[in-house]
Amino acid sequence: MPAPRRCPPWAMQFFSYETPKSVVVRSWVMGAMHRAVQLLILAYFIGWVFLHEKAYQVRDTAIESSVVTKVKGIGRYAGRVLDTADYVTPPQGTSVFVVVTKQILTEQQAQGLCPESEAAFRCRSDRDCRDRSPTSGSGLLTGRCVPYNGTLRTCEIRGWCPPEVDTVDVPIMLEAENFTLFIKNSIRFPLFGFEKANLPPPGAGGDLGRCRFHPQLQPLCPILRLGDVVRLAGQDFRTLATTGGVLAIKIGWVCDLDRGGERCLPRYSFTRLDGLSHATGYNFRHARYHHCQDGTERRTLTKAFGIRFDVLVPGSSASSPPSSTQWPRSPPLVWARCCATSSCSTS
Repeated sequence: MPAPRRCPPWAMQFFSYETPKSVVVRSWVMGAMHRAVQLLILAYFIGWVFLHEKAYQVRDTAIESSVVTKVKGIGRYAGRVLDTADYVTPPQGTSVFVVVTKQILTEQQAQGLCPESEAAFRCRSDRDCRDRSPTSGSGLLTGRCVPYNGTLRTCEIRGWCPPEVDTVDVPIMLEAENFTLFIKNSIRFPLFGFEKANLPPPGAGGDLGRCRFHPQLQPLCPILRLGDVVRLAGQDFRTLATTGGVLAIKIGWVCDLDRGGERCLPRYSFTRLDGLSHATGYNFRHARYHHCQDGTERRTLTKAFGIRFDVLVPGSSASSPPSSTQWPRSPPLVWARCCATSSCSTS
């Protein structure tokens, strides 16, 4: 009897089918665990993703900001009374400025030859000066060893003479601790066309000039006392005014526009930016030039120590995707950008 013919493998695969098999487990323990896992997943999406993180919202982190600053106060330094034009630089009221608290002056400098003042350039003979780099901190070395005073000899330089001596002990302007800083900050979130400022709206009432920032009592006041800024940054004012330093004033804008623009308020924070560096402190030099009656050009060199303030404005905003009744005054470009991220229709 002939053997039955077997179908080729491709035919067996073509004419076969699969069907899922359902198994019902009647167990209170397994059923409770199954429903608990489902509830946990549901609670995660509702509680964390939607309510806490609000993942359904469109976010804008491209904040546009403008900062204008103004320092006020009168100080006394080296027998002179100083106002804002004397101790604030640059004077334009930008977001980065310096309040000078200590100055070392080297007056009546003129071009010529003189002994170097730095201790590293002490010498006994001309050979000690010729084996060095051709420049010093104050000028060009001539290769000669000349008397500095009755007991010391240093290398001679060609440059502005007499050279600066920045190791002298000079006082600081303590009145700067009570100076006030006014910050006017305007921000805009272009995605939503939303604009806001850190100032109260016109007609809101209250005397803006009398308020002073306090993190608990007056957290929205845009007038800050410099001593409070230094203290809130965790620094000592006298120490910082002596060595100089860099402080950051952060104005953070984190806005949920679904809750209304009136709840979009700034939050101020303060920190020191150069505290982790081995070369802490901040100073710079500048000079004022004049001509004498004999035609000689002279200058007064100033080494200024001060506190540099950097006003930083981070921020982000979020809102629900636009519909036919939302954001009626938003430009079409804003609608297009929102719809590109939320798959909505502008028709």
